[in-house]
Amino acid sequence: MVVENHIDTAEQAFIDQIIAKHTGRAGALLGILEAVQEHNRHKYLPTETLLYIARKMEIPFSRIYSVATFYALFNLQPQGDNTICICRGTACHTRNSRSLLESLRLELGFGIDEGEESGESDKLALTTPDGKFTMRTVACFGQCAMAPVVEVNHRICGHVNERTLQREVRSLGREND
Repeated sequence: MVVENHIDTAEQAFIDQIIAKHTGRAGALLGILEAVQEHNRHKYLPTETLLYIARKMEIPFSRIYSVATFYALFNLQPQGDNTICICRGTACHTRNSRSLLESLRLELGFGIDEGEESGESDKLALTTPDGKFTMRTVACFGQCAMAPVVEVNHRICGHVNERTLQREVRSLGREND
């Protein structure tokens, strides 16, 4: 038997409130997971939290975990204060999103191949050691007419080049100092 631990009383009360608010609605589990992740300081869903939700909703943990791992929206690891997500879809790829990805890796201090076990970049997520930045990739944002597309802290930026991406990253670094 797996027992959740380290969820404080205030967090349990918040989760209970969110579950009560969404119970009986279509897509309840998605709404609950999204609200709980957004409430988390590091914008992720710790295993203990998923176990607690499973127990409270009387849903097998395996179902909760499969939902949390299926949707790219959900994070199972702590995220940086700022998230930069580069589209790797066909339109963005043909308009040089690969060079944006490589440029961002260097700007944030990652190696060119870091985090690529399979050799593909469409499911990459790396966080800087200081926790300021998480860089991710996504298969497609659906904004192909604006390719290459980069999402910076949930704001879509179109027609991005290396210079504008570098400017965005540096301005975020100054905001957080």
